[in-house]
Amino acid sequence: MHLNVPFPILRGSIRHLMTRSSQTCRGRVTWRRNYSFYRDEVKSLRAVVNPDISKIRNIGIMAHIDAGKTTTTERMLYFSGYTRALGDVDDGDTVTDYMAQERERGITIQSAAVTFDWKDHRINLIDTPGHVDFTLEVERALRVLDGAVAVFDASAGVEAQTMTVWRQAEKHKIPCVCFLNKMDKPAASLRYSIDSIKTKLKANPILLQIPIGSGKSFTGLVDLITRQKMTWQGSSLTYDGPAFETSGLQPSDDPDVLQAVSEARATLIEQVADLDDDFAELLLGEYSENFDAVPAGKLQEALRKVTLARKGVPVLCGSSLKNKGVQPLLDAITAYLPAPNERNHDLVRWYKDDLCALAFKVVHDKQRGPLVFVRIYSGSMKAQSAVYNINRNGTERMSRLLLPFADQHIEIPSLSAGNIALTVGLKQTVTGDTIVSSKASAAAAVRRAQNEAESKSSSQRESSSLALAGVEVPEPVFFCSIEPPTLAKQADLEHALNCLQREDPSLKVRTDLDSGQTILCGMGELHIEIIHDRIKREFNIETHLGPLQVAYRETILQSAAATDTLDRTLGDKRHVVTVELAVHALMESSTSCDVTFEEEVKTQLSAGVREAVENGVESAYLQGPVLGFPVEGVKTVIQHVSLEPGTSAAMVSACVSRCMLKALKLAGGQVLEPVMALEVTVGEEYLSPVLADLAQRRGTVCDIQSRQENKLICSIILFVSNQTVTGDTIVSSKASAAAAVRRAQNEAESKSSSQRESSSLALAGVEVPEPVFFCSIEPPTLAKQADLEHALNCLQREDPSLKVRTDLDSGQTILCGMGELHIEIIHDRIKREFNIETHLGPLQVAYRETILQSAAATDTLDRTLGDKRHVVTVELAVHALMESSTSCDVTFEEEVKTQLSAGVREAVENGVESAYLQGNRNGCLKAFMPESFITSISSWYSIAVYKSGDGTVE
Repeated sequence: MHLNVPFPILRGSIRHLMTRSSQTCRGRVTWRRNYSFYRDEVKSLRAVVNPDISKIRNIGIMAHIDAGKTTTTERMLYFSGYTRALGDVDDGDTVTDYMAQERERGITIQSAAVTFDWKDHRINLIDTPGHVDFTLEVERALRVLDGAVAVFDASAGVEAQTMTVWRQAEKHKIPCVCFLNKMDKPAASLRYSIDSIKTKLKANPILLQIPIGSGKSFTGLVDLITRQKMTWQGSSLTYDGPAFETSGLQPSDDPDVLQAVSEARATLIEQVADLDDDFAELLLGEYSENFDAVPAGKLQEALRKVTLARKGVPVLCGSSLKNKGVQPLLDAITAYLPAPNERNHDLVRWYKDDLCALAFKVVHDKQRGPLVFVRIYSGSMKAQSAVYNINRNGTERMSRLLLPFADQHIEIPSLSAGNIALTVGLKQTVTGDTIVSSKASAAAAVRRAQNEAESKSSSQRESSSLALAGVEVPEPVFFCSIEPPTLAKQADLEHALNCLQREDPSLKVRTDLDSGQTILCGMGELHIEIIHDRIKREFNIETHLGPLQVAYRETILQSAAATDTLDRTLGDKRHVVTVELAVHALMESSTSCDVTFEEEVKTQLSAGVREAVENGVESAYLQGPVLGFPVEGVKTVIQHVSLEPGTSAAMVSACVSRCMLKALKLAGGQVLEPVMALEVTVGEEYLSPVLADLAQRRGTVCDIQSRQENKLICSIILFVSNQTVTGDTIVSSKASAAAAVRRAQNEAESKSSSQRESSSLALAGVEVPEPVFFCSIEPPTLAKQADLEHALNCLQREDPSLKVRTDLDSGQTILCGMGELHIEIIHDRIKREFNIETHLGPLQVAYRETILQSAAATDTLDRTLGDKRHVVTVELAVHALMESSTSCDVTFEEEVKTQLSAGVREAVENGVESAYLQGNRNGCLKAFMPESFITSISSWYSIAVYKSGDGTVE
């Protein structure tokens, strides 16, 4: 390190330089820092510093998938001295990814907490998942943290899940530090990443470092605050990253680097001055002649204030995999992110020095039982002590207190405020519960809050409950049935699901009232797949999952009113209820449901009757009038309720539910489909097939951007059955198949054989005739829909001539076969082999259409998507083939064929094929026609069908 000021005698490797003088001296020395630890110097968790609360940092690592969260965490543990060697995600030996599923898949599934120290600071860190299916893990981690590190892939900038986790951090008002990872990638771009943070996250990034070199030549960083240059040489002995050189910038350094540092530091000072008035006054007063002369300490102090006020976010860069830039990131965490006492928690102040903690996560250990993660906000927690759970209104005894380090925990006697702990023995506590020392301390806190509320003449109701805010759990998106291998395993399966639900509140389990099946509801396909695998591994139960289905919602289109009367005698009691109500559609963006009473009705009804009415309305909201999915965006107004004496509350609820169903049907129900914002990054050679694939899935392309050598497709897509869930597999399969064709073509060229022969590597299959008849097929109840889909999938696999499709207008399942007897046999097999009584609609003929004469047409498409304008002009002609021809064909004129690339020709053919699916008069099928981006083309193709009767439609 280059030092220009007097300094005392230094320790360690440069001590011999100071022995020539007994006094301080002036000098310029290059100091090689070394954070590495020998095998016998690995720190023990028992030696973790327990400093003052101002030296504690509770932080989380959050990012998109594969941005490098776990790798960054692994380097932090290694450089702080708590691991012997660097773990790797690909090798499955990292500290925080300890689950078998995490190590097999190379992803983070559960958030993991670790504790370590860095330069007299205690850091409690939580590594969170990046996959959208496990967004609850991020939510409950951010709920108890004081700061966060957002990790970005420097070649991609802000990605889809980055925006999600950033919104979660914004909701909890958490100060953040940004780390641009993977600066060693060839496509890494500092400017692109900064711009994406500004535009997509609407944040104010403050750059603190600039990289030295780019891509593979990335060797170090320049700290803009201290003007220090940090370089990692990467020799065989020191390439693990602990050793790096720090030196001041010299006039002999690269002029481009000096110029970039000067401009970036001026921008940094200007940004901080704009955001902090005190720092601006300091600049205009003491350093008005030269802003660049402001001391690093003053700049760092102002930057900390800006970060804590969430006016700006410091941005650092590095490469965790190459062990570069992690130590400065740790320094930034301790310098800029808040301590627990710098965060404002309103309710905690009423407890003063008494214990107040929040349970934010539960895991099950085979030996210890349920382990509860808690964040201590005030007081201290001790082992072998009793605690009071405000949410459960009960006292539990905590047997042991542990310090978390992923799946390895160290027992400790006590832990003070501001820390994260792991407790053993709390069997009733679940995620979101508030834990205090005793019921008396909770009552005392309530009294203190009420006294202050009265003195300030504020509402007393605000302080009636001093439970901390829990964790918001998102609603499930997918569901499927789950069955044990035998009936004897049903009890074990229920126990396993109860344990998993306690660990993961986003997992919902319910029983279908019609079929009696156990329904598993989760956040996505991967989420349910992981749960299925955990039941097998951890509970040793081989379960069967039914087909995955989308959790649709329903709403109403207009207002409606209904009246219903229930008159029933049970035993010797007669129950009579009359209900009159109205339902109204709320705003389009509303996802909630509400129930209100007219003032006259509200005053007439007792509290018990009102509660029964509300229960009836809520139960009706759970099953919509169209397909039986939950209802949202509806407001119910109770206009009249009358009942005879002795009528039970259950009868009132039943009458209200029946009346609600009438009103919802009269209001005109509509099914709401989940909408997904999708980004697909593909090579340019795969752009056309991916666009065609999105079009088949009812996707709307919003924009097509260029990202280095790839194309980024931004689109909106609907979830239709399980059509969308496997879209990524289809894209990767097309890419791998294209690679196989290229290898075959290379071999063909080396043998001087025809390249066209290797354009397809599929063996000749079986020609399947087109269906001639079709009809709709419906299950007896909605609960049997999944079973019917499973049966049809099995039968289609046996019989390729059987086709099943979904009508896009009505949503009905359509059965297509070779004849009346064929469909009749299929219907009978579904009944006998799968035990499903289905209903068939009227049998219809699969007509075709043709043309009578030739015709030519020209069309131009001019559309702007984002900042790009797409102009296409197409000129083509259609001709009727011979009467006996039943095929359709497309050809190009020779001149056009030579002008167009293979990708454009494929796009043209996709457009023609889409047009074939819907005739001009009585089209049976409907298809989305993809837009082909072409400059000019003259395409000749022909259409013909079966045989012509009168020459119009067959």
